[in-house]
Amino acid sequence: MTLSAEGYLAMVTETMNRVAGSQREAVGRAADLIAEAVRADGVVHAFGTGHSEALAMEIAGRAGGLVPTNRIALRDLVLLGGAPADVLGPTLERDPEVAHRLYELAPVHPQDVFVLASNSGVNGAMVEFASVVKENGHALVAITSAQHSGQMTSRHPSGRKLADFADVVLDNGAPYGDATLPLPGGGAVGAVSSITAALL
Repeated sequence: MTLSAEGYLAMVTETMNRVAGSQREAVGRAADLIAEAVRADGVVHAFGTGHSEALAMEIAGRAGGLVPTNRIALRDLVLLGGAPADVLGPTLERDPEVAHRLYELAPVHPQDVFVLASNSGVNGAMVEFASVVKENGHALVAITSAQHSGQMTSRHPSGRKLADFADVVLDNGAPYGDATLPLPGGGAVGAVSSITAALL
């Protein structure tokens, strides 16, 4: 693949087609869970950290989307929970303890469904949040990279990953490192996980 706009477009198109084909059945199961929640007057809660927050923004509170949605974000600790702003450091997504407070701050009802996005699926806050969601009896759809997550060690004390808690796992098809075009001197660029997660 050449390092060019055309090369990136070709890679994105190929990846989207692969994801669309391989995840069709899982997408159907996820859609059933979401439809069941909405029919029961439930809400679709979306949560992602880091670049995966983009997926939560695609689901909740946007034109052309479902109305009964809610985006959960790490900054809710400050905006809704009264925590000091300096808590929002770059390593917060690795802290399992914040998951409980985020769940408490969300306007959650028993019939609600959760969509959690994490390319790696290993950070402590995300894994703990998934655990809390399941402990409270909610359906859970996870969007992650099977390849990337499979090559990572969990950062959660349990050793578990996001996918371990999900009722349905959607594989975003991103490669390890989430970069698709090799650079001549080594390394790679051209992330695809946000694009394919939005597609899913």
